[in-house]
Amino acid sequence: MSEVSMSQQTREIVETKRPLSQHWVGDGFPVRTLFSYDRGAADTSPFLLFDYAGPHLFEPARGQRGVGQHPHRGFETVTIVYDGEVAHKDSTGQGGVIGPGDVQWMTAAGGIIHEEFHSPAFAKTGGPFRMVQLWVNLPAKVKMSAPGYQGITEGDIPVVTLPDNAGTARIIAGQFGAAKGPARTATPINLWDVRLTAGADATFDLPEGHTAMIAVLAGHVTIGGQGFGEAEIARFTRTGGAVRVKADGDAVLLVMTGEPIAEPVVGYGPFVMNTQQEIRQAVDDFNSGKFGQIARA
Repeated sequence: MSEVSMSQQTREIVETKRPLSQHWVGDGFPVRTLFSYDRGAADTSPFLLFDYAGPHLFEPARGQRGVGQHPHRGFETVTIVYDGEVAHKDSTGQGGVIGPGDVQWMTAAGGIIHEEFHSPAFAKTGGPFRMVQLWVNLPAKVKMSAPGYQGITEGDIPVVTLPDNAGTARIIAGQFGAAKGPARTATPINLWDVRLTAGADATFDLPEGHTAMIAVLAGHVTIGGQGFGEAEIARFTRTGGAVRVKADGDAVLLVMTGEPIAEPVVGYGPFVMNTQQEIRQAVDDFNSGKFGQIARA
């Protein structure tokens, strides 16, 4: 069971991840990529990619900014919105708008086409925008299963108050003490949205054997004597248990742990499979229309 305790830190930091690149995805998502599967995929497994979009202030616009139709196969995308609104539509007929506190968990699996834009309302008003998109790998046995979609609203996510008024943790996936996250995952994963108050000192017990990382989205914290600021990730050893975090000011963190998938990772852009042949098949299937299409009203 994963929870906050007062035990001493025993899990060591093995890597600090900082933005690999800064770029725009379409015209709606100014992204900093903190890690990607093309560099050390085994170290971050089952997590493939971490994009931090924003913070950015958008002016009002006549049209919806974003990224048009594009395919995925072999993994899941997890979109967490902190500011602004994202409208989603895909080739399975799923869609909707997620706003601050909401999460979209899309399972591409055997193949999906989707699009992501600012919502019509947000496009009209503009305002602050900030979100995270995390790619989560799927094991080979389910990579070609049917695609799926989980729209998780803020009200679906349990909130845990940390000891000594250190802050709160929203449990998106996995378990934290008695709280269980609503997301259904293909492999064991914990995903906690943590808010720490200035001066807080919290210790997180993390599952043995899991890949474990803490991303700082806002503020500054000290972990194991090292400082971490906005858009930085601490990656830890897979054994050792607990991690102690000291908030140097108010801070927003994303705690990620997952059971590694001990399989080859072969990727080509939006396709992540186990072999080059499977990648070639994904390209052929997409080009021949086997991923379906997005229905228009």
